[in-house]
Amino acid sequence: IISTTSKLFSSDTHFNFYWNKLYGSSPTSPELLPTNFFLHSLHNVSLGSNRRNYWNNKEVFHDPEIFLENFKEMNSSFKIYVYRHKRDDPFANVFLPVNYLPWGNYASEHYFKKLLLRSHFITKDPYKAHLFYLPFSISRMRQDPRIGAEGIQDFVKDYISDIRQRYPYWNRTGGADHFYVACHSTGRTAMDKAVEVKINAIQLVCSSSYFLRGYVAHKDASMPQIWPREGDPPDLSSVERDRFAFFAGAVNCRVRQRLVELWGNDTDIYFNAGRLKTSYTDEFLRSKFCLHVRGHGVNTARISDSLYYGCVPVILANYYDVPYIDMLNWKSFSVVVNTRDIPLLKDILHEISSGEYKSLQDNGFKVRKHFQWHPSPIDFDAFSMAMYELWLRRSSVKIKLETFVYFS
Repeated sequence: IISTTSKLFSSDTHFNFYWNKLYGSSPTSPELLPTNFFLHSLHNVSLGSNRRNYWNNKEVFHDPEIFLENFKEMNSSFKIYVYRHKRDDPFANVFLPVNYLPWGNYASEHYFKKLLLRSHFITKDPYKAHLFYLPFSISRMRQDPRIGAEGIQDFVKDYISDIRQRYPYWNRTGGADHFYVACHSTGRTAMDKAVEVKINAIQLVCSSSYFLRGYVAHKDASMPQIWPREGDPPDLSSVERDRFAFFAGAVNCRVRQRLVELWGNDTDIYFNAGRLKTSYTDEFLRSKFCLHVRGHGVNTARISDSLYYGCVPVILANYYDVPYIDMLNWKSFSVVVNTRDIPLLKDILHEISSGEYKSLQDNGFKVRKHFQWHPSPIDFDAFSMAMYELWLRRSSVKIKLETFVYFS
């Protein structure tokens, strides 16, 4: 079953709950109410039974038995065919994996390709393939002076035209059994001149939102943006956290502006507009909750960072298709808050008891292995989970390749 994040955010449920408790009826336009209404009128309202809409203490997997059974099947049978490119190809830098251990914002994109091409999932026989991999790198295209940001759309268009003419695989499904991977925000518009790719092909991307151009929930999948780190995560279960909540980032959208207006001067929530002058690691380690608030984009390594350092994520990003939503119960290890409920944020977090917080944090420790890359894949790490997302999206319809003419 393929899920979407929309179920995590119930639109007006929480707001109307509070309004009804105070006044007995629901407002027609709650977003028009003044800020001071929320700060004064809602301050002493108990969350009551509605508190479970933000988090729960259930299993981290929706159904662990089904997941393990499916994972075993995927690991033993799933096959990918990769369009081949030689090292003397003039654009080998775009199509071939990097020859170093990836790092930085786009590491997930490069790690995936590097690990896939060395994995048992690869087949040289297209008859056995469930999916076909388009191995171009958006970030490498952008860095190449021959292409650059302005030339990416034409490059992709020409590339698809070439494989359509040279191979039969694209034409039989219109690209529906093809996929590509992108973690650069330029990927949102990269397919604008290759409409079939945008509409039919599977995107495995770090920028995943229902409101981003070209992203289609169910068809496409979200992959975490991860800054790789050496070694296993530290044991942080006994770390003393003296800061209640933490946020750092540019105030570059209405949601973040609203957050700062309401809580920017609050003593419990530490705000830093822009880049930190101190260590991010120190802030993650000393904070109980780390706020992940949608900005201009939704691609961020903050979620994987907070899990790595044992800080419970608080997600305020409606319509963000969180990674692994098909497998993981995000409310078991994070607090998911509709942006409409920002005025209630402090009450929501303070209502979480020490025992409930410990459960959220412990579950975060359980899932953080899924947010890590390794030089060689390990079961249930970021690579394995990305492959599982693709496996869920494989087509159940098989078309005989003999039906099509091969062009050499």
